[in-house]
This record gives sequence, structure tokens and C-alpha cells, in this order.
Amino acid sequence: MPTAPQNTDELYQALEENDRRPYGRTRTVTAEELVDAAEQLAEPVPLVHALFELQEAYTYGSEPRKSPVVFARLLNLFDEQPDVFDERRRHTLFWRFKWVADALRVLPEIPLSGLRQWLTEMRDRYEKAGLGLQPYYGQAYQLAAHIGEGTTLAYELWAGRSRTGLSDCEACEICERALYHLAAGDDERALNEWEPVLAGKESCQEEPARSVSYALLPLLRNGHVDRARELHLAGYRNCRRNPSMSGEVGRHLEFCALTGNEARGLELLAENRNLFGEVDSPLDLFDFLTGAEVLLQRVESLGHGELPAAGYAGRTWTVAGLRAEVRGRADDLAARFDARNGTTAHSDRRRARLDRAPLVEALELTLRTRGLDEVAPAAPVTAPAARTAAEVPESLPELILRARTLDEQGHPDARACWAKLRTLAASRDYAHPDDPAVGPLAQLRADLLSDEASRTGEKDEFAEAAALHEEAAGLYEDAGAPGDAAVARACALLATAEIPAETSVEGAGGAEGAEGAGGADGADSVGSADGADGDGGAAVKAAALASAHAAIVRLHEEASGLAPHQEARLLRLRATALGMRLQTSGDEAHVAPVLAEADLLLAFATRHDLGGQISGALLLRATTHALSGDLPAAVTAIDGVLDRLKAHGPAWHLPRTLALRGRIQLGLRDVQAAQADLAEGLRLAADWPADVVDTARLHADLAEACMHLGRPDEALRHLTRSAELELRRGSRTDAYCAYSNAAQLCLDLGRVEDCIALLDSLLTEPDVAAGEVDDRLVAQLRLTRARALHTGEDLKAATTEFVALAAESARWDDDPGSHAMIAAETAVLLGESGEFGRAREAAEQAIAAHARAPRYEQLSGCLRELARLQAERQGPEGLADALANLADVGRIADEARAAEYEAQGRSLDTALAYEHGRVNAYAGEYEDALAALEKALALLGEPAPEKGEDHAGEWAECVRLTAAVEGIYLERPAPALNRLDAAVSRLTALGRTEEAEPLSSLANRLRDGE
Repeated sequence: MPTAPQNTDELYQALEENDRRPYGRTRTVTAEELVDAAEQLAEPVPLVHALFELQEAYTYGSEPRKSPVVFARLLNLFDEQPDVFDERRRHTLFWRFKWVADALRVLPEIPLSGLRQWLTEMRDRYEKAGLGLQPYYGQAYQLAAHIGEGTTLAYELWAGRSRTGLSDCEACEICERALYHLAAGDDERALNEWEPVLAGKESCQEEPARSVSYALLPLLRNGHVDRARELHLAGYRNCRRNPSMSGEVGRHLEFCALTGNEARGLELLAENRNLFGEVDSPLDLFDFLTGAEVLLQRVESLGHGELPAAGYAGRTWTVAGLRAEVRGRADDLAARFDARNGTTAHSDRRRARLDRAPLVEALELTLRTRGLDEVAPAAPVTAPAARTAAEVPESLPELILRARTLDEQGHPDARACWAKLRTLAASRDYAHPDDPAVGPLAQLRADLLSDEASRTGEKDEFAEAAALHEEAAGLYEDAGAPGDAAVARACALLATAEIPAETSVEGAGGAEGAEGAGGADGADSVGSADGADGDGGAAVKAAALASAHAAIVRLHEEASGLAPHQEARLLRLRATALGMRLQTSGDEAHVAPVLAEADLLLAFATRHDLGGQISGALLLRATTHALSGDLPAAVTAIDGVLDRLKAHGPAWHLPRTLALRGRIQLGLRDVQAAQADLAEGLRLAADWPADVVDTARLHADLAEACMHLGRPDEALRHLTRSAELELRRGSRTDAYCAYSNAAQLCLDLGRVEDCIALLDSLLTEPDVAAGEVDDRLVAQLRLTRARALHTGEDLKAATTEFVALAAESARWDDDPGSHAMIAAETAVLLGESGEFGRAREAAEQAIAAHARAPRYEQLSGCLRELARLQAERQGPEGLADALANLADVGRIADEARAAEYEAQGRSLDTALAYEHGRVNAYAGEYEDALAALEKALALLGEPAPEKGEDHAGEWAECVRLTAAVEGIYLERPAPALNRLDAAVSRLTALGRTEEAEPLSSLANRLRDGE
């Protein structure tokens, strides 16, 4: 706290600010400081408020040992100065007797007699104050349930009594009743009892998160698998990393262990590593550790005891090591509670949890379903079992020669050979064969560097790839292999040309022509801006590629003694450089040079019977037609390639070729044909390593086709599969982009919890947490998550994330448009939270950023919504500020008009007039509201078939509001009825009966005199 409050007003303001903080050390320390400050003021009422805040911080910050101490001070104040406690403060004091009972119960060092003595104190105080005893009996039952003795009688004495004003909330009492039935083995009755809480009808600070954690296993046992999945996602999010809900986290870990989601369980354990050191409640810690042990025990039983696990700070842990540590600590806690209570209840409950068998073999909890094998460090993706890969030779000379032969052919199995050779050559006892056919060790090291460089280039790490190719070229020269050296230097030249603007080498990007599947709308995503122009970068890239082509040609001309496969590779690199230049520039003048180089390659490959290069040349021609926009010619060419591949091979070119034809078909808007080609390509790709045939791209393209076909759930599966494949092969940026699109699609489909769970998983990835991933990409992930939180009605969490993003994006000098977008959305959320002062500050930031990078429609919409919220919440008092926001909207509309900007929906002027009507109506200025709404109607114009479906709905709503203001609030029913009847007739004549219905209903109300 910067400075201590100097008076009561400052103290109350500081208490209010602290109340907005999440529970944890920061809030608790601040509360302690505020108690010190309140004592200095020497006024009892502020001190009582400060002590209440401190007790709350201790209670929900999982520091139960300190809560009773604070309450003792409050009780002394009450006894000494009862007049200080008005009705509200008195109610709070008596309510918190239960908090102390809870705090004492979770501490095994407090003797049982002490717990019963406190309950006696509570009963005596309640009776003396004339208060009902149901809350006392509730605490007596909870103690009995904790001990495991006398539960039935205690339950009946509590549950049979009428509630009082000091009873626990409905949600908490529902949970206690459900847990009683659950302990009795009656799952069905427990679930019926829980239903109002699980359905969101009853809630409080701890609910429904507490009930959800207990209900997960009963739901599974009773066949409600989908409900359990849904509640796990939502419930876990509400308790993660929270020390006061560590027991709930433990039950979510147990749920993962018993549903075949051990890998997710380890991920959640890592996310909650803080709980090992921050939970001060022994009972909560006992529940957490037992749940963690269920998970660790399951992982170890599956043979993965050596996997890394997140545990106590200060050392690294394996699953087996952490399990042993957790078991010892949890056993000790159980023994301490049982010794205090004189029963074996806690040891028995712990054993029952550890002895549970999995309830579901494999339940897909999230869109990132992974097995334990994928938790280990990523290994290269190998060919699946659909095709039996050629056996890797055991003899070292045979292996080296086999790898080179396969590499010359471009065969996918070459990678397995190089991988084995890399391992062998790296061993300390490696002895290189003394065989002229194999060549010297320098040549093998060059081969391995070339393979590594190719894989690095596939990850778009072009600078490193270029360096590796250059190093390989030097080794080839040392080994007396000038032809291989020339090829390596040509590869380095091409990789170097790609460094300024990293784009893919091969494909028909220009032929796609359709929207990406599930991608965030350009206007709503980080990094997009109206009028963004990349022509300068494209020109630089095109020039670099042209220079690379010229250098490769010179290299080719100067090289001598080239083998056919080496010369073909140089010709292929020449053609590829020009193809990439065409893809970058889109210049028609660049088409003919690509075709000429492709023809040279085709003629040479045909002359030397190089099948892979023949199909490569034909594919390059087809790609060039696609890039030039001649899609029919591209389809004809690709059909020829497919015919040849089916007849002569190589078979591993088929998946990529079908993928290209699928993308071209998407460009031609023949979605059915595209889907068929892509699906066949994916089927054939199963025979080859995923990274060689680019299976990830096939899944991404299929996602796009499925979106066009109206199959979004199928598209989502392809997107997540594409992302996971990219992640496995190390293309993490591409993977996160694909996941970002998947998350946005989830949100569009209304699968809010799936969206949040996916993004939570991504944002805890080590490279993201360490800041190694592009900050704008991470910001996009966080932005989508914040929007999902808002859609899921978690306004507090959404607002916190938006405020943080707005602060970060304010520093993006190169991207003011994104800051304008984020700050505008932040203003709306702050408005929804009732913080209109902060909302206006955010809006001013958005306006300033908009001046540098216009976001007309977004900013207009957000400011209109902010104005509406302020007028709706504050009425006449908020009118001036609401109108100030609308004045800004008017200026934005003027700017848009001057810039000849056309809105995607209704015009900005029409939207502004309509909002003026609503705002004035909320504030009771009905004449001004009517005038504004009539202006909006005039701007809209009457509906007509050529104006589209949305227009009729907007016009009808504007008519309805105008008539309501006129007929109800201004008490002029006659003109309002005339307006409504004419509108109903107009809409009916257009066949828009659905839009006419609300107008007819309002007309009937006016006729009935309501």
C-alpha cells in the first residue's frame, strides 16, 4: 500500500479497493495494513470494518489459523461497545461464528473438546441474542460428518429445522444435504439434491465450484458422462490455483485420473503447483494431496513413473518420487485428524479414494486430448502402421548408402535412416566405416547437417537453416563432394532469401480464395488494421528471391561434374525461387519465367528418368497456373499429375497433389469436390510420416472445406488435429495459430467452456509462459479467452483480462489499431461492471489510438453500448456522460463519411440516431427520444426485398421502440397505433410475419389501454 489512509474516507476507499482484489497474499497483506491504519484513527466503526475485511481475507485466503484471532477482537469489541454494531454489522458478526467453527475444524491441533466448546459458545450467544438455532445445528452436523460419528442424528436435528436469516446460503446447504446422501451411498438422491446448484440456479462465493467437484464421480457412475465433462471444464476454471479451494482442485485431478485423462491431470497439477506451498488449511491440503496421489498412482501404474511432475518447490520431481512424498504427507495428515477425532474416518476416506478403479476408459475432456506418451519430450513423428516402412539396415555402410539413395529420390523413409545415423554418429564410440563407397566422416556429417537444415526450414527458421546449409557445403567440399556442396549452397541462398518475410515455399496460396476455417474475423483480431499494406515487404521479398534465383543459376553454370540427381535439384531450386517470387508479388510478368524453369526441369528429369522430379516439375506448373489465377488450367494440369502419379509414382507425392487440387477446388467454389480430394489426400497421407506429406496442412484445408459445407464440429476436429501435428513437429507458431482459430470457432459455436479450457491449456505451455512465443499471437489467444469469459458471464475475470490487455497494447506503437479495438471492448466491460469513470478512460485511449489507425465500426459500436449502459444504469444522472459518448460516435461517423468508409451493417449515422433514441428514453427525455428514433427510421427507409433480411428486422425494432415511446411514455396512443398498423401491413406484405409479431403485440397493448 503506497501510503496509509489518513482519515475515514480514505480508509473506506482503500477497503473498497482491496475488496476488488482476488483473495491471496496481496489482499491479505493490504488488509493487515488497513487494520493498522484503522487503529491509528481511534474510531471503533472503521476498525470493525477493517477487521471484518481482514477476517474475510484470512478465511478465503486459506489461512484458517488467523481467522479466529481476528474474530476474538471483534467479539471483544461487541461485548465492550455493542452500540458500535448496527443491525448490518451485528448480522455479520453472528454470521461469522460459523467461519470460526469451520476454521477450528480444519486444524488437527485443535482438540475435539475445543471444537465442542466453541459450538457451545455459539449456541449460548445465539440464544442470548434471540436468534434461531438452525445455524448452530448446521455446524454441529458438519462436525459430526467430519468426525464420522453421530451423523444421522445430527443431520436430522439440522435438516428438519426451518432456515433463519443466519443460515448458510441455499447453495451451501444443498451441498451439505447432497454430501450426506452421497456418504450414504445414494448417488441418485445426492444428484437430485444438487441439481439447483449444478444448473446455476443457486450460487455463492464457494458454489457451484464446491458442489461440482463432489458431483463429478456420481455423475459418471450414473451415466451422465457429457454433464460431468461440461461441469469439469467450468468447475475447474473456478477453483484453479486458489488455495482456499485446493480440495476442489484435488477432486478434479482425481476425475482426470479416473477418466483416462492422466496427461491432462499432470497438466492441471503443474498449473496448481503453487498449492503445494500456499495452502495453510490442513484439511484442504489433505483433500488436495489425496486427489493428487490418485492421479500420480494411476500414472505410475501405467508405467510412466519416470515422467516429470510438478511438485514442491526447490527440486525437480518424477511421478514416482512425488507420489512417495505426497503419500507420506497425506498419511500423516489423516493420522493427525483421526487422532484428534478418535476415529478412523479420514484414513478410511483416503483409502476409498485411492482404491477406486477408473470409471471411464477414455473420456475426451478437452480439444487437446493427449496421452501420457505425448507428455514426454516430443519425438519425431514416424510413419503410422498403415504402410510398412522399409527396414532400416543394420550394417552401418548399408545404412549410410541407403539413406543417400532414398534422399536422392526424395523418399520419406530417408528421414528414419538419417535419424538412426544421427544417433549413431553422436555416440562417443562411433567408428566411421573405412569404405570408399561410403566416403569420409566429413561427408556423413554434411549429410546430417543437410537433413537438419531441411527440417529447420520446414519450421520457417530460415536464418538457422541457411547457416546449416552453408556449414554442410563446407564439409562437402572438405569431403571431395563438390556436387553436393553446390546443392547445399543453393539451398542456403534460397533460405536466406526467405528471411525478410517468412512464407511457405510450396502450395497454391493464391488459389485458395476462400475464408479460413474458424479464424477470427480480421476486424476483431490482433494485428489487423484498416488499410494495412504489405506491398513494401512483398517487393523486398520478391527482389531477394530474384537475386537468389540469379545466384543459383550462376552456381549451376559454374558447377561441373554434377550427377543427374544433383543437377535436377539445382533446376528445382531455380524454379522454386521464381515460383516463390510469383507467390509473393502476384505479378503476371513473373508467370512465364516460372513455367520456363519448370519446363527445363521436366525435360531434364524425363531425359534421366527421375520420377520424383518429373512429378515435381508437373506439380510446379500446376501451382503456377493457380498462382496466376488460371484455376481451370491448374485443375487440368493437376489432373495430369495425378494420372502420372497413379501410374508411375512416386506414391508419396499423391497426398500433396490431392491437397493442392483440393485447395484449387476451394478457389473455384466447388466445395464438395475439394472436400473429396482433401479427404482422399488425408487417407493416403496415413501411409507416410506426417511432416513429409504435410498432414497438418491437409487437416487445416479440410477444416476450411467443412466450414463451407456447414459442418463446423467436423471442422473443429480437423483444426485441432492440424494444430497438434504442427506442435509435434516443432512448428509451434503454426500450431498456436491453428489453435487460435479452433478456439475462435469454439466460441462461435457456443462451446464456451471448451474454448476457455483450450486456451488455458495453451497459455500454460512452457514457451508461452516464458515469453518465447510472439507476443501478438499470445495476445490474440488471451483476447479470445477474455471474450469467451465474457460470453460465459464471468464478467469479473473477463474485465481483469481486458484491462491487462489494454495496458499492454497501449505500448504497441506499431499497431495502434489493435489497441483501439481492445481498449474499446475494455470500456464496455468496465461499463457493464458499473465502473463508468474507468470505462471513460479506456474509451479515451481507444479514441486516441483510433486517430492513428481507424476502427470506425468497432469504436462506434463500443461507444454506443457504453452510452446505453450508462443511461440504463444511471438514468437521468448518467445522461450527460452518455450523450458525451454519443458525441464521440458522431465525430467518428463524420470521419468515416469523409474517408468514404462503408459500414458492414447499418450505417453509422443510423445506428447513432437509434442510440440517441434509446439513451434519451432511458433517461426519461421522451420528446428527444422520439425525435431521434424518427430520424433513425428516416435514415433506414422502409423494408424492401432488395435491402436484405437484416434490414427488415432492424426497421421493425426501430418502429417498435418509437411506438413504445410515443404511445406509452408520451401517452399518444393514436399516432403510435397508426405507425404500428402501417408497419405490420408492410412487413406482412413482405412475408416477414416473425418481425411483425412484436409490433402486433404492442398494438394490442395500446388498444387495451395498458
